Amino acid sequence: MLSFQGGKFIPSYTASKHGVAGLTKSFASELGAYNIQVNAIAPGYIKTANTAPIRADKARNQEILDRIPAGHWAEPHELMGVAVFLASKASDYVSGHILAVDGGYLVR
Repeated sequence: MLSFQGGKFIPSYTASKHGVAGLTKSFASELGAYNIQVNAIAPGYIKTANTAPIRADKARNQEILDRIPAGHWAEPHELMGVAVFLASKASDYVSGHILAVDGGYLVR
């Protein structure tokens, strides 16, 4: 999500995500002539070991949940469909896109 927003408490991480977004678009522009599509997946809040401390902070966890229309942190397997789509022929005309898989987080 930090490819699209400013972030909270983690400016260096936010900057790196903005960099990935820019590189995705730049590489898509440069490589399109060679029939190479470049896209990125922007995961929302996913249940991982990395996010365990945030989920353990009751106030911060609730703040995040209040913004997710789906009402829950994603399980890692919920990213699989997007990865399969981007790896398939169905996405041959998709390039330079950053696909958010966020349970609706960005709509709020």
